[in-house]
Amino acid sequence: MKKRVAIVAGEKSGDILGARLIQALNAQHPNLCFEGVGGEEMLAQGFESFFPMERLSVMGFTEVIRRLPELLMIRHKLIQRWLKSPPDLFIGIDAPDFNLKLEAHLHQANIKTVHYVSPSIWAWRQKRVHKIKGNLDLMLTLFPFEAAFYEKHGVPVAFIGHPLADELPLKSNQQAARQQLQIAPNSKVLAVLPGSRGSELKYLAEPFINALQYLQQKYSDLVLVSPMVNDKLSQRFQQQCADYAPELRITLIKGQSRVVMTAADYLLMASGTAVLEGMFVGRPMVAAGKLSAITVKIIRLFGMLNTTYYTLPNNLANEKLVIELIQEDVTVDKLVASIESLFSLSDERKDYLLTKFTVLHEALRQDASKTAADILTQKFL
Repeated sequence: MKKRVAIVAGEKSGDILGARLIQALNAQHPNLCFEGVGGEEMLAQGFESFFPMERLSVMGFTEVIRRLPELLMIRHKLIQRWLKSPPDLFIGIDAPDFNLKLEAHLHQANIKTVHYVSPSIWAWRQKRVHKIKGNLDLMLTLFPFEAAFYEKHGVPVAFIGHPLADELPLKSNQQAARQQLQIAPNSKVLAVLPGSRGSELKYLAEPFINALQYLQQKYSDLVLVSPMVNDKLSQRFQQQCADYAPELRITLIKGQSRVVMTAADYLLMASGTAVLEGMFVGRPMVAAGKLSAITVKIIRLFGMLNTTYYTLPNNLANEKLVIELIQEDVTVDKLVASIESLFSLSDERKDYLLTKFTVLHEALRQDASKTAADILTQKFL
């Protein structure tokens, strides 16, 4: 009889992690079947998804409130399904606001529960650790400083490294990527990644596009390339470009974000997992993040933020390697100034950034998916 592993992933990055984990688990257990909520990557591994993953992909307080009835309905249906027919193991991948409560319900019903990818409680809402403790069997972390945090608070934890660190080479081949995308070898290329969610385009698209228009007018040799996660976001961003800067010359590419970043000299992106990928590729970058004004007021009012830096490379290094523009700082003038500062980086600074990025990359290369599969097999399967 096949063992059942239930998984819930809430966004693109979680879908990728889930697919790699399924591959690793299948290599050890050909008698497993997987079900829950996942995206295209997981479906390609034979995963059965009960709901479209995109319905869980939402950020910020006000954004969640608008979708709250649907999110609660999905979670309730999953709980009822798995309480009636318990899986051998449940794995929540990221999406903490959705998964942690789901895990608590299942854990109380004696279903083995694992959370894969720690919520950023080291950065904000640290008191959440008390709700996590006692409500799951294991936390799998991608970064060593997270494991130390959980050990301090008595939560079962294992550091497994980051799958992206395993997949990406320590030295990227820029010319091969340019050849693949048909970009001239000596071009000055800025990769633009405005986000994988509609909410990110809502807040970042206009300042990004206006800044890019200014830069392209000033630097006639500047080539702009932007990977889009799906057709829907591509059409939306294309329309926004037409609305804000109809003369902007920017090439939109379906997927291939890794190839686009590798082909680029510099990166402009939404703050998130892509920034870590940019670090692995080894490119100087500007990361921008913006939420609704109400969400930010709540965060600031209740003192929920407990970190000096917002991006993972900066937190891992404990220094400013990535230029961060957050909330009120996401303006056309500051975007332009920040990107131009990348254009004028000295060779010494570029070498320093690349060296730091490589050291961090090596530290996170732990064969993460296999390591996670080994741990889950030993403990639960």
